[in-house]
Amino acid sequence: MFKVGEYVVHGNDGVCKVEAVEPMRGMGNDRIYYTLVPVYSSGSKLFVPTDSTKVITRAVISKNDVNRLMDEWDDIDVLKVDNDKKREEIYKKALRSCDTRQWVKLIKTSYQRNQTRLANGKKATTSDERYLHMAQENLFGEMAIPLNMSRGEAEDYFIGKVESKKEKKSKKQAK
Repeated sequence: MFKVGEYVVHGNDGVCKVEAVEPMRGMGNDRIYYTLVPVYSSGSKLFVPTDSTKVITRAVISKNDVNRLMDEWDDIDVLKVDNDKKREEIYKKALRSCDTRQWVKLIKTSYQRNQTRLANGKKATTSDERYLHMAQENLFGEMAIPLNMSRGEAEDYFIGKVESKKEKKSKKQAK
C-alpha cells in the first residue's frame, strides 16, 4: 500500500501524489481508497480503491532506475509492428502498460518512423506524433520526480546523457 506523500504512476493519468488513504465516507462499504492528485494537470483528484486491479498503479521509478534506463537506451529495441493497421493498437498497449521500457520503445519506434518518412519526402503521421508526444510526457514526467526537476528539464537531462554516451561510444569505435 502506498503512503500519503508518495508519488505513483496511475494509468493514463500519469504521475500522481497520494494525498490520502482512507475509507470513502457515504459509500456504504469498507473499501479503502487512495486520493490521488495528478502532478501535471491541476484541479483534479482521483479516488481509487487500494485493491483495484482495473488500472495499473505503481510507484514512480527511482533515480537508479532512471540512470539504468539511460544506460540501456541503445539496447532497448523498437516495438514490433508487422501491420500498419494494428500500429495504433500496439501504441495504445505500450502507453497503458505504465512500463518505462515500453514507453522508450514507443518513443524510438515513432521517432524512427517519422525520420524515415521525412527522409523519403513524406510527412510524419499525426498518429505517430501524437503517441510520441504522449510517451515522452509519461516518461519524462515520471523521471522528473526522482531527479527533482521539471518535466522539460528531465527531458533535456535525459537526452543530453544519452547523446553523450553515444558520442563516447562512437569515439571508442573510431580508435
